[in-house]
Amino acid sequence: MDWQDWDWAIWTALGALLVVGELFSLDLILLMLATGAFAGALTGAFTDSFVIQAIVALAVSVSMLAVVRPGLARRLHNGPEIQIGAQKLIGVQAITPVEISAHKPGQLKLEGELWTAQPYDETLVIAAGTPVEVLEIRGATAYVHPLPELGTP
Repeated sequence: MDWQDWDWAIWTALGALLVVGELFSLDLILLMLATGAFAGALTGAFTDSFVIQAIVALAVSVSMLAVVRPGLARRLHNGPEIQIGAQKLIGVQAITPVEISAHKPGQLKLEGELWTAQPYDETLVIAAGTPVEVLEIRGATAYVHPLPELGTP
């Protein structure tokens, strides 16, 4: 019994070592190479030619690195944009309990907290009960703009 009878096991062991290495690197490169090694092991089950096994392993590895890894890495490494602090309030909608203007600020309840609110456009007077959207946060003041109502041009 020579080593060619066990070449599928060698490819499988190499693939397993590459997977373990990937657990430490987290770059997805070793995982792509491991896929190629497993393809070499699968080829070894059908042929005794090491050259064919190596060509299949190389082709699968290069294909995985070129085609699969870029999209997978982009998806895994670029998570959702996290907004923290007051910036997470931008875009939040509320209803004004009192009339507010640049000269007469009021308070809004945003995400369970009371905030001083003023119109983003200093010339506007926003009536009580008007739905508004937060456009900007400056200090402890939320600058809001009224939401357009259906049926109004």
